Amino acid sequence: MNESRLFKIVYYLLSKGHAAAPELAREFEVSVRTIYRDIDALSNAGIPVYAETGRNGGIYLLDNYVLDHALLSDQEKQELLSSLQSLSVLDHVYEKEMMTKLSALFQIQSDNWFEVDFSRWGRKTKDNVRFEKLKDAVVNHETVSIVYAGASGMRSKREINPLKLLYKAKEWYVKAYCTEKEDFRIFKLNRMIELEPTGRRFSPVPFPDCEDAQNFSYNKIVLRFPKNMAYRVYDEFDPGEIEEQEDGTLIAAAEMPEDDWLTGYLLSFGAQVDVVEPAYLREVISNEAKKIFEKNKP
Repeated sequence: MNESRLFKIVYYLLSKGHAAAPELAREFEVSVRTIYRDIDALSNAGIPVYAETGRNGGIYLLDNYVLDHALLSDQEKQELLSSLQSLSVLDHVYEKEMMTKLSALFQIQSDNWFEVDFSRWGRKTKDNVRFEKLKDAVVNHETVSIVYAGASGMRSKREINPLKLLYKAKEWYVKAYCTEKEDFRIFKLNRMIELEPTGRRFSPVPFPDCEDAQNFSYNKIVLRFPKNMAYRVYDEFDPGEIEEQEDGTLIAAAEMPEDDWLTGYLLSFGAQVDVVEPAYLREVISNEAKKIFEKNKP
């Protein structure tokens, strides 16, 4: 018997209220006969599941049923505790109490083997508080007011309905609906100068499922770095994108969006990067470096 499927059936019924056997069969890609065998197995295990016939019939769980922790394996309990422990970015008392209660309920002790810190170096308190506020806003469907620094450096005050936190390319973002633009947007957490919950709730809607490639033109960028830049090259690129040369230099090749971000990113390496291709990008970087020199020359 597939224990994972049994758990998923219980969770599905808890979420939906009830379901017809053919619906469950389609959901879990098994036959209707298998679903009825699963229901018998759940009933024999003491789960209050029952079936009703008729027009509004289906498979139900007894009202007020609470999922028994015994349905989780020891490994699943340990992973749940470790995940909750690791994602507690602030030292809240209620989080400690919750961990204590779950440990007692599961009758296991979770080892503190993993730590996640969402802050930048030197900005621990501010970054973590901001992350915690956004996490609560996403979970509680609460509108937040932000002051945001756009790519051009202009600051704007907005109200957003945060839908999901996103970690991508070593940066944190929030997928949200912007009430000012009346459209969906992705905001970078580090560009949020101010952030405060408004106390107003919103009804969550799915964020459009679209690929980033639709918004940017991605091309293969090939760069050469001296060996003394290995520490940063291996930080910034996947090992499969790096090729070490006989003289110790490193060639990094990756697909990147060709926009203002790329120009600034390459300039951040200073004189320690050589653009191999595309060739025209060398002129773009050179012209931008000249502008910086002219603006800041003694």
